[in-house]
Amino acid sequence: MTQPAQHATVGVPAWLPNALTVLRLVLVPVFLVVLFAHPADFSWRLAATVAFGVAILTDLFDGKLARRYDLVSDFGKIWDPIADKALTGAAFISLSILGELPWWITIVILAREWGITWMRAAMLKYEVMAAAAGGKLKTVLQSIALLMFLPYPMPATRELLPFWFWLGWLVMGAALVLTLVTGVMYVRDALRLRAEAKAGGAGRRS
Repeated sequence: MTQPAQHATVGVPAWLPNALTVLRLVLVPVFLVVLFAHPADFSWRLAATVAFGVAILTDLFDGKLARRYDLVSDFGKIWDPIADKALTGAAFISLSILGELPWWITIVILAREWGITWMRAAMLKYEVMAAAAGGKLKTVLQSIALLMFLPYPMPATRELLPFWFWLGWLVMGAALVLTLVTGVMYVRDALRLRAEAKAGGAGRRS
């Protein structure tokens, strides 16, 4: 009963975090069109990087708004990570298509991302699994790595900016490791929640 008054006081509409999530989804095709328009041209690559960066910022703001003003919703819990994965997945696949990121890295990361997303959807019958802190850090590392890879083709960067090249690969490696570690953690938590839900159901029946 008090939430609408709170929202009116702070001036933050309840729909704003979810609108930012939807905006992030809309920016995915925009990013792809700009990136592939002229993938070897620095100006177009920079524009694609900006589009990607703006989309990433919507993730930062929608999460902060939802938590700060108590606007967390089941829609956000489900669609926020899906929007993240659609954006970063598009970037990973694009870099592999352009020959700038090995396909095995993209496949491993996307298999984990969409596998965990499917698992969280399957877990809805037990409980909504919100994104964990480790999962958020993983998204941040992935985003930073992609922002370092996107502005200019990495093979050319190795010659022109070797420090940037190796730093980009270091961040990408850290993102890959954290992606796998947090994936294992999500599976562990899901198994625990499933076991607790079944134990609770058996207890009620007895």
